[in-house]
Amino acid sequence: MKKQKRSIILGWLYPTLMSTYGDRGNVICLSKRCLWRGIDLKILRIDVSTSAEELKNVDMFFGGGAQDWEQEIVMRDLSHEKGKVMKEKIKNNVPALFVCGSPQLMGRYYEPSEGKRISGVEIFDIVSIHPGKNVARCIGNIVADIQLDGLNGYIVGFENHGGRTYLSKTARPFAHVVKGYGNNGTDGTEGVIYKSAIGCYFHGPLLPKNPHVADWLIKKALEVKYKEKIELLPLNDVLEEKAQDFMLNRLKI
Repeated sequence: MKKQKRSIILGWLYPTLMSTYGDRGNVICLSKRCLWRGIDLKILRIDVSTSAEELKNVDMFFGGGAQDWEQEIVMRDLSHEKGKVMKEKIKNNVPALFVCGSPQLMGRYYEPSEGKRISGVEIFDIVSIHPGKNVARCIGNIVADIQLDGLNGYIVGFENHGGRTYLSKTARPFAHVVKGYGNNGTDGTEGVIYKSAIGCYFHGPLLPKNPHVADWLIKKALEVKYKEKIELLPLNDVLEEKAQDFMLNRLKI
């Protein structure tokens, strides 16, 4: 019997409004790593015209960065049925990656430097606050250490954010800062993880520099969809490993 070809539907949140600092590179990385393994990855570009019903078929979510005014547009659209569907799917272990501004929207609220507080989807138990335009942004190369079940090791990237994110006492950080600012520059945490959903400030983008995170997301998506243990075919990541080693050496880690 011919083996069924596996497939994933990736829900890309508002690619026109939320794709700062090359964040679309994360989508390209996921697409390529699926292609090289014979996995069919389809992309659903989620925007204001997308129905909540379409989101029910998504196997993985991705959201990139945006400016404050774009975040307001996105949250107005997510504040109804779309946000509820996405929250329920993530509660049921559908994986997601939110970088830069998007994890702020997946938290309890975000307070911009000007204007009203923006209520979030409340997937993550976090709050994000911009301390004001006169306060220096968190900018520079960043290294963090992940210690999670099935996912561990260093991740490298670049951060550029004005907002500071604070985790509740029960929220779990995605990683711990080795070099850089992380969530707020004070508590040593970077990002947040809930079930199989990751939020973090890594730009650059994150996944091409850290393919082990991409593979973790792909594996989770397949296991949830097909309800069986998945072992991904290994890929040749020599160049990615050399690039990561270069940054670790450059930053003297």
